[in-house]
Amino acid sequence: MHPKKIYVLVGEASGDLHASNLIKELRKLHPNITVQGWGGNLMQQQGVTILKPYSELAFMGFVEVVKNLNTIRKNFAVCKQQITAFAPDVLLLVDYPGFNLRMAKWAKLQGYKTIYYISPQIWAWKESRIHDIKKYVDVMMCILPFEKNFYQKHNYPVHYVGHPLVKVVNDYKATSTTTNKQHTIVLLPGSRKQEIEVQLPLMLNVTTLLPQHNYVVAMAPSIQVTYYNTLLQGYSNVKAQKGDTYSLLCNAKAALVTSGTATLETALFKVPQIVCYKGNAISYAIAKRLLKIKYISLVNLILNKPAITELIQKECTPIIIANKLTQLLQPQANLLKDYNELEQLLTQGGNASVNAAKLLLKQL
Repeated sequence: MHPKKIYVLVGEASGDLHASNLIKELRKLHPNITVQGWGGNLMQQQGVTILKPYSELAFMGFVEVVKNLNTIRKNFAVCKQQITAFAPDVLLLVDYPGFNLRMAKWAKLQGYKTIYYISPQIWAWKESRIHDIKKYVDVMMCILPFEKNFYQKHNYPVHYVGHPLVKVVNDYKATSTTTNKQHTIVLLPGSRKQEIEVQLPLMLNVTTLLPQHNYVVAMAPSIQVTYYNTLLQGYSNVKAQKGDTYSLLCNAKAALVTSGTATLETALFKVPQIVCYKGNAISYAIAKRLLKIKYISLVNLILNKPAITELIQKECTPIIIANKLTQLLQPQANLLKDYNELEQLLTQGGNASVNAAKLLLKQL
């Protein structure tokens, strides 16, 4: 096979995980590929040359983006130079829509083939982005079952490849051992400093209201341990663990989760959870006016019902979280049924990484 070049753009931890698995499968189909771009350690382990780590890119919320506009502009300029110098056969964009859709436009106008893996959530807000997607994205690969119908409504054919987390979690469960399922409550305060500095103190306050339990904080791979140590001082029943979130979920009796991919991971491990989210007040006020969705967690969105409790903004207080957590620790027959239904829905598309790799190979 002729050598091929792929430039990948990833902006956060979940993208690093899914891109690494896609590239792993792609190398089985086409060993002679060179991959470089922006991402993290997992992509690096699959032979990707990382030109910028995603930990330098994660800005979320309207106010935060405005504050970091100069950095974002510089990142665009650097990225364009790198793509031009590398001259890839394909530009692979993974999630991270604020940056990646603008890069898709530039790349398409320069004559590069653009492939998007993990669709931007334009069904939630900024539906007008469909026009740019139709113009500038050659192939869209979706991982949520309802997205295919959404795009069909806009006369844009997409590929539903299945959700990549199903295999990742099931592979892990097949090789792991469950030990102290009755003892630990996992705290998942997010993967960006911006989220953690708001969510983690809230969650830690809950631990003082319910001191009879043991708690463990799942540390984000891109954040320094010292950062967590400062926040955790004085909480004797709270530990922290880095780089092994799945082990924690395997052995958890419940979890407090900041919305995002972690809600799905927690559900796939069949762990009862409460979604806790408090953001910048201005950013939240703007988002609330723009959002078109009933729920903020992927679990509830996919099931289209409030299977798990979501505590947002004013409802997200230590006392309310503690009360809901106490209720959650009772037997949860309905929740388990919902979790099984969720897994079934996500499995219907098949092995996402393999399907995405096959589609990508057709474009090389």
